[in-house]
Amino acid sequence: MTDRLEIKAALTVTDAGEVIGTAWPFGSPDRVGDVIEKGAFTGPATLPMLFSHDQAQVIGVWDEITEGEAGLTVKGRLLVDDVERAREVRAMVKAGAVSGLSIGFVTKDAKRHAKGRTISALELHEISIVAVPAHPGARITSIKSVTSGVPQVEIEDPKTPANAPEIDTKAFNAVLSRLDKLEAKTGRPGAPAIVQGEDKAERKAFVTFLQTGQIDQKALTVANDAPAYVLAPEEVSGELIRNLVEFSPIRSIADVRTTASHTILLPKRTGITNAVWVGETATRTASEPTFDQSQIEVKELATYVDLSLRMLEDSGNVDSEVRLALAEDFGAKEGLAFVNGSTAVEPTGFMAAAGIAETNNGHATNLSADALINLFYAMPATYRNRGAWVMNGTTLATVRKLKDGQNNYLWQPSFQAGQPETILGRPVVEVLDMPNVAAAATPIIFGDFKAGYRIYDRVALDVLPDLLTQRTSGLARFHARRRVGAGVVRTDVFRKLKMAA
Repeated sequence: MTDRLEIKAALTVTDAGEVIGTAWPFGSPDRVGDVIEKGAFTGPATLPMLFSHDQAQVIGVWDEITEGEAGLTVKGRLLVDDVERAREVRAMVKAGAVSGLSIGFVTKDAKRHAKGRTISALELHEISIVAVPAHPGARITSIKSVTSGVPQVEIEDPKTPANAPEIDTKAFNAVLSRLDKLEAKTGRPGAPAIVQGEDKAERKAFVTFLQTGQIDQKALTVANDAPAYVLAPEEVSGELIRNLVEFSPIRSIADVRTTASHTILLPKRTGITNAVWVGETATRTASEPTFDQSQIEVKELATYVDLSLRMLEDSGNVDSEVRLALAEDFGAKEGLAFVNGSTAVEPTGFMAAAGIAETNNGHATNLSADALINLFYAMPATYRNRGAWVMNGTTLATVRKLKDGQNNYLWQPSFQAGQPETILGRPVVEVLDMPNVAAAATPIIFGDFKAGYRIYDRVALDVLPDLLTQRTSGLARFHARRRVGAGVVRTDVFRKLKMAA
């Protein structure tokens, strides 16, 4: 197995001035189903004592580490005379806010089972004092004040003598209740169960689905239009959309909506009533507006990615690995289609749509500043005041080099933080897939994209794992698909600049 640091925890005991306890009890699994066998532990004779596995918070040293019949027992000391953080941890132990031990190790040999793993060999790296242990096999029963100022904490034991000191049961149960709530919202480092403090059971189930192909019907959603496909959890889909905006900036200026259908029909008015001026008693002329409809069909974008079985077994964030592998390819292909899509299997791009008016540049190869002004004011004022310029980086460089008769640059980019660069007061969006300046090309388009270009998302992302067909190569294949439709709904809100005399 690939070496990686893991964290396991169990509750411990202390005595006056020293920390003593069972760092890992044998014979029972932790909260994620892992069991460590007797004889599995290897490592140095002494280890650093950390707080919450933070290497910047060394608070003591473990002097004795022994693997006995019941578990891994440890003895150490807090450096309360020399380290301020050690004194703070001691105070937290007194208050009952910190009540456990946790071990950090690298797995050397383990076998998977239905509920977790059985670890037969590991290398111990550090032992931490923590607030919430992962192993439920130990609980504090008493905290005693002693002359040294360090509390004595005893582990729960059915053999505790009847004359043992009593504790404030109500206060102690309140501490345990808070810890239990924290345990429900947290997991060991690297596990995908925590998302900004929220309990995301569906994300954990999604990782299990990617690793095993088993679907948890309570936590995951199966795609209605594609049997056996599972919709990615909200966090995965949301992150994919953000990545798509980076690669496809059209989403940031277009009208983006969702749909539950494969085709969207859009009613369209093609004519208005024919009112005329009349005299007081003149006969009125009847008229009615005319309507038509346009449609946008939802298309499908699909690919697959191969991951090694070792990565799949060892990575606690396999869903992130899949997302990052797919996002760039999906974003680039989608962005190209939004601009130039013209085939039957892809969304219709605004540069390929019929009926958009053009303004001639006045020269086949030399970009004209006057032509940009002519194009801008050829638009109706309503759309002109809400429009945006779209061009690629090469064209942007050409526009920025345009000068007036006094050799001053015509375009002065914004130097104010948070304000976009503008041409004639309207923002500029750089789109990689726009054509370059060349004879007969249309390198620039201006328009109100919110009113004129519509994007419909049908399926953000669904994933189907194939754990069998590539197994002989040590790989698992993940098939991914996305469904989106797009098209121009108003041609009169756009205008292109054509490189022609």
